[in-house]
Amino acid sequence: MGNINWTELSFGYVKTDYNVRSYYYEGKWSDLEITDSEQVPMHIAATCLHYGQEVFEGLKAFRGKDKKIRIFRMRENALRIRSSARGISMPELPVDMFEKAIITVINKNRRFVPPYESKASLYIRPLLVGMSAQVGIKAANEYLFVVFVIPVGPYFREGFKTTSVGIFREYDRAAPYGTGSYKVGGNYAASLVAGEIAHKKGYSAVLYLDAKEKKYIDECGPANFFGIKNNTYITPKSSSILPSITNKSLMQLVSSMGMKVERRQIPIEELITLDEAGMCGTAAVISPIYRIDDVDKNKSYIFSENREPGPVSIKLYNKLRAIQYGDEEDEFGWITVME
Repeated sequence: MGNINWTELSFGYVKTDYNVRSYYYEGKWSDLEITDSEQVPMHIAATCLHYGQEVFEGLKAFRGKDKKIRIFRMRENALRIRSSARGISMPELPVDMFEKAIITVINKNRRFVPPYESKASLYIRPLLVGMSAQVGIKAANEYLFVVFVIPVGPYFREGFKTTSVGIFREYDRAAPYGTGSYKVGGNYAASLVAGEIAHKKGYSAVLYLDAKEKKYIDECGPANFFGIKNNTYITPKSSSILPSITNKSLMQLVSSMGMKVERRQIPIEELITLDEAGMCGTAAVISPIYRIDDVDKNKSYIFSENREPGPVSIKLYNKLRAIQYGDEEDEFGWITVME
């Protein structure tokens, strides 16, 4: 452990001590198993490899000033992975088994939970994959559930600093009524090409428009989008957007602060009226946007001339982080405190 520089952690894989697994076979989930293996034995005809039967989650645990470990909104992740599983015809994980797996894997890797002073966190990755050996497009009857953890720094290298994003109209992340609202690997695979192009052009992410009409803001590759204007928090409503737990939390926070919340279609032309814009998600938390370039139209929308985060974004970021680390009271019941 002496070789980990907690304050210099990036968002990437780090080997930890143990992961937790359960197998679904003949209609039943096995008891949780603890292993130190980083490998998954898999048949070459497994359905996850051929037909994309794979869903996953992402959540975080934080060490507070009092040394206690806090898990953020574990129940919401349990419910979302069940929704994703239903969406691609997989058996739903029991909520209590999901939560037990999360607590178990954290307990077995406590030494990898970063110290409070580092402001880093423990990222938790639950993964559910189809394992049946078959060639033919149908749902598997055998599955593997795995949870592993890694200590992480910020998803965006900039941390809580403003960034720029680009709109590339020739690319879609997900189609209406497809799998966009489920956390499946295929959605992220679909964003890789556009993401690489965006990074080469100096953008931190792609801001996608709706796939049907190319008129409305959809979401960023790794995060949901939000805008601020007239004391109102505005975020897109779309059947192809992943329901972000962070975004859901921010909507509750702004409501408690006396702001209005609007979840609706956002025409691209409305960007010019926004006072602030940002991305939000488990990995990114909040990443304020200072400029959006509509690349194909050669048009830019600027939200911060000095590239500083806006006051509402700062307030939301600080409030959410304070709850996650235990610095402020959790009035919403979001936190599970581990003994």
